[in-house]
Amino acid sequence: MSETKIAAESRESFGKGAARKLRAAGRTPAVIYGHGNATRHIHLPAHEVALALRVKNALLELSISGKEELVLVKSAAKDPVTQVIEHIDLVEVKKGEKVHVEVPVHIIGEPMGGTVVDLEHKTVKVEAEATHIPQFLELHISKENPAGHHYVVSDLVIPQGVVMELAADELVASVVETRAGVADEEPAEETEAGEAEEPAAESEGSEE
Repeated sequence: MSETKIAAESRESFGKGAARKLRAAGRTPAVIYGHGNATRHIHLPAHEVALALRVKNALLELSISGKEELVLVKSAAKDPVTQVIEHIDLVEVKKGEKVHVEVPVHIIGEPMGGTVVDLEHKTVKVEAEATHIPQFLELHISKENPAGHHYVVSDLVIPQGVVMELAADELVASVVETRAGVADEEPAEETEAGEAEEPAAESEGSEE
């Protein structure tokens, strides 16, 4: 994963009021921690942050007072209504350093007709070098596998240098029959006693 270069600035004002002013000015408040250093408070351009956070485990190369450093986005707080990023937590990392992160699972291929693939793990925990975190891990599925088939961790395509933190036989996804598939298998119900009974004929011997 390539890092995104962003110019950041230190901040001296804290609290909700200060954070609101920063956001109104198009800036996103953030904190940096890690490597035993004291927590640092910064702010970054909101638009560039929003673009960088389109991928999970975004790696940022920050320029702060002329100094370059790498940070990994650990979490982001969003407004539940506007979806504006209100604050992000960053952890300092170095090239060659191993980090523990969760990576999304992407399904490649299509299941057998009448079935769907139900993901048990939408993300999986891995250990990877900080500058080589995969954006996702691929799970290749086959139309030959019927309902009831299980895909496990060992079925994932794992890039070189990435170490899984789940057991090889851990369930990742299951092939599940859809309602349409079940309906297709059910035989049509046979009508009982053949054709429906005709209404009784009127009596011809009625008196005038």
